[in-house]
Amino acid sequence: MKAVAYLNTCDINQKDALVDIMVTEPKLGANDVLVAVYGIGVNPVDTKIRQRRQPPAGEPAILGWDAAGTILSVGENVFDFKEGDDVWYAGAIDRPGCNAQYQVVDARLVSKKPSKLSFAQAAAMPLTFLTAWELLFDRFRINRNEPITLLITGAAGGVGSALLQLTKLHQNICTIATASRPESQQWVYDMGADYVIDHHQPLRPQLQELGITQVTHVASLTHTEQHFMELIELMSPQGHFALIDDPAEPLDIRLMKQKSLSLYWEFMFTRSLYGTDDMHRQGQILREIAELTDAGVLGTTMAAHYGALCADNLIRAHRQIESHTIIGKIVLDGINAPII
Repeated sequence: MKAVAYLNTCDINQKDALVDIMVTEPKLGANDVLVAVYGIGVNPVDTKIRQRRQPPAGEPAILGWDAAGTILSVGENVFDFKEGDDVWYAGAIDRPGCNAQYQVVDARLVSKKPSKLSFAQAAAMPLTFLTAWELLFDRFRINRNEPITLLITGAAGGVGSALLQLTKLHQNICTIATASRPESQQWVYDMGADYVIDHHQPLRPQLQELGITQVTHVASLTHTEQHFMELIELMSPQGHFALIDDPAEPLDIRLMKQKSLSLYWEFMFTRSLYGTDDMHRQGQILREIAELTDAGVLGTTMAAHYGALCADNLIRAHRQIESHTIIGKIVLDGINAPII
């Protein structure tokens, strides 16, 4: 089958950072579904793994953990899906990704995709909406009746865009999003932010201008080490702090003690990586998200479409993500994706 892979960790501007290849079609396991990949979302985790994880000598590594497509066959233990079902998923980080013509994925991580979205539109959502859902409801354990003031730093990216939409499921959440450029600020307003401030400027004076002195929750999505001390100062006692990035410097969590702050580190792949007893929950969450999307409550975060999957187009997407100027999500059509 056709795929795009990398052979060595390297800078995206290095020759053959990503290459078009032919590989053997994946083997279907008893708990798996085989999917023809028709829509692909590109995420920061793709670029981080390409930069940090060296493939086995001479072996190509296939990235990509946001996909939508059609099931071609199911494993002997799979009864919830059948050939011809249109599905979406984020997959597992310890298995080959979706930058390929076909992919095998554990059926517990899959749900039927929103019927009202194209494959490309749908592929923008699974990883980021799963991350946002787990952060809000599994880590923060948001209570529907509890008034919350949530500050989201770096809110214009995929996870921030999903978080802002999901907070609207609860009427007692006030969201302050950070974004620095006019176009990213407008994007987060469109995604549902109540207020927008600039993370390139001191945060406290901007919050004070809004009449906000403290926040109960912080979702730090990027460059946590740059804002950590200021964010802790802004938090109310017994508040909740979550991050999803990989800080370049150690965080001094001793700063959190005096306020008895709670710290959460959300990683969407934990369930699949460790085969947790509730691994099937990700499929259930995606089903709920699909239903909310078809009902018009949630929407795709696709902001740019880079054409069909090939090395050149994927390199372009990786470069854009590594520029740290991305708004929403970049998507690609899968190989042989149907024209809709």
